[in-house]
Amino acid sequence: MAGAAAPLPGLLLLLLLLSAASAEPQLRFKPPAEAPVRLFTEPELARYDGHQEGQPIYLAVKGVVFDVTSGKEFYGKGAPYNALVGKDSTRGVAKMSLDPADLTHDTTGLTEEELKSLDDIFNNVYKAKYPIVGYTSRRILNEDGSPNLDFKPEDQPHFSIKDEF
Repeated sequence: MAGAAAPLPGLLLLLLLLSAASAEPQLRFKPPAEAPVRLFTEPELARYDGHQEGQPIYLAVKGVVFDVTSGKEFYGKGAPYNALVGKDSTRGVAKMSLDPADLTHDTTGLTEEELKSLDDIFNNVYKAKYPIVGYTSRRILNEDGSPNLDFKPEDQPHFSIKDEF
């Protein structure tokens, strides 16, 4: 009878190991809390201009790309500020202008007052209301393709520069 009792602990051990092995992947895998930010070229950013139904709406200011989809009534197709989306509209935001000539990243020649306005709107409107989904390639790379050494990621806990390259 002593030999008959031995298979039961062995079977019990096998069942415990099998149940632990099947539970192990569930304990180790945790999906990311938020999608990682990404790098946008001008043509890629242009795809998110609010004209395609069901697609997010993106706006870049100071090289930072924001998802402004929650403000669709302001930025969507036919909305008052739709001209700003799908591009880096830093100059237009600084000047509070929708003139196509101002819808650019270029801040050359802006007054101190316009630069202060830009910083206020950037921090108190865009960073305060909308999630950052990426950066423009121009912000991270110089014209010749070399890294921009002045690049500093915004305060995003999920941002990792290594994920971008």
